[in-house]
Amino acid sequence: MSDNTITVRFFARLREELETEELNVEALPGLTAGDVLAELASRGGRWAQLQGDQPVMIAINQTMAKAGSSVQGGDELAFFPPVTGG
Repeated sequence: MSDNTITVRFFARLREELETEELNVEALPGLTAGDVLAELASRGGRWAQLQGDQPVMIAINQTMAKAGSSVQGGDELAFFPPVTGG
């Protein structure tokens, strides 16, 4: 993994529905987890669910994070489907 890329991983239902487990995005200065999420959602189609009514859960380097959390080269950014239950 290069220091100027961020590894983005998808888990559970997201991995199945997006038909990908992992991809890499360029690490730009000032980038946040929410920026990456918005960029991926802008692809449309099944990717649009990343910014739907049910916000996805975010982890950076295996620590739960918020959309406003910054990400940098070498980080692992993970997205999980929202937890539902009853």
